[in-house]
Amino acid sequence: MADAQTEIQLCDKFPFTKIFQSFRMAIHPSKMIIAFLAVAVISACGVLMDLTRSVVTTAGGKVTELSVYMQEPSAVAEFIELNKDNGQSVGVFSTMWRHAAKQFEKTVDSVLNGRFGSAVEGVADYFNAVGWSFKYHFWYSIIFAAIKLVVVCVAGGAICRISALQFAHGEKPGISEALKYSTKKFVSFLAAPLAPIAISIVLGFCIFLLGLFVYIPYAGEILVALFFALALIIGIVITIVLILAGAGFNLMFPALAYDGLDCFDAISRSFNYVYSRPWRMVLYTALAAVYGAICYIFVRFFAFLLLLVTRFSLGLGLFGKGEQKFEAIWPEPYFQNLSGTALEATSSGTEWFAALIIHAFILIILGLIVAFIMSFYFSANTIIYALLRNKVDNTPIDEICQAPVSSEISTTDAQEKDSQSESQGNDTD
Repeated sequence: MADAQTEIQLCDKFPFTKIFQSFRMAIHPSKMIIAFLAVAVISACGVLMDLTRSVVTTAGGKVTELSVYMQEPSAVAEFIELNKDNGQSVGVFSTMWRHAAKQFEKTVDSVLNGRFGSAVEGVADYFNAVGWSFKYHFWYSIIFAAIKLVVVCVAGGAICRISALQFAHGEKPGISEALKYSTKKFVSFLAAPLAPIAISIVLGFCIFLLGLFVYIPYAGEILVALFFALALIIGIVITIVLILAGAGFNLMFPALAYDGLDCFDAISRSFNYVYSRPWRMVLYTALAAVYGAICYIFVRFFAFLLLLVTRFSLGLGLFGKGEQKFEAIWPEPYFQNLSGTALEATSSGTEWFAALIIHAFILIILGLIVAFIMSFYFSANTIIYALLRNKVDNTPIDEICQAPVSSEISTTDAQEKDSQSESQGNDTD
């Protein structure tokens, strides 16, 4: 009891310590199930879309369009022309997945070692790769981005809702209740991250129209010069919107989850909190990133140890030909490569089928790791939103969130019971 009171006093004195609750909140079964289903849906769509195999590689498959683009963007067109007939073809999703996994590992390593500049470079490289996918595989990227956005809005909104009720009231709503909330507010969850981009595009189009004045004979260049100040003002607005959107993006979903606002109110609050407490936002985000990297290493080590112990136990009594067959269907896992190369190492059809089944189970474990990352991201940012609102608006954390659905239901049930009691009393009279 005394330890619990000490912990509460410590959290009240140092609010940032509440971010350390993110791990326990992230591994909550309801959130993990929702996140895993989201990862499974996105992956399944990516695998199906990869049947098009539109990414050109060399004959050995070691060099891809993306790897060339990351080294020299101008050389991609020539690379495609040289290898489109003699090389291999792979899918966009699998190519981006491998690249994103490598960049994520590098970013985690950079954060743990305090090299935040390298971590920023890792994130920039990922978005550079996204630029490649839209430039050379536009319609594929548009369709996949739309699917991913819809899934993330539903799953992320549900996870944030569970986190908000859990952090503010100690409530733990069920999966159906959380998904019902996120689907009800789906339009707001979808519009919140897109609205700043849409505003920037519209304002940028205005500058584009001003630039067309130069085609007017004689007076065109003078008009452009006269309206140059207006173009600068619009450019300033676009810059501010993009900066605030980038900094406040992580707070938009929690704002909708806590208060049930529409998208513009959520955007306004996220912008306001970043503008009012920018350094506190940086501190909370950096702390969550470092703590998240440590938690990720722990979760990955747990999965690695699980596979290692299971494999050791299965192979304990094997030797000779049995050991060779076991090695073929399940090579030894490594911390950096949990899935191994089982499907490539098999020789017979039965070994291939056995390796396929084992590989599928390992993919489920990898999916749970990715689901944890997703759950931690939304849980941590939900806590950060509550801490910032508590600091900026002086709103107690337990008063930030809307009344839990369970409370509303219990209130309704109580009213119905009261009305039934009154009716029974009247009948008795």
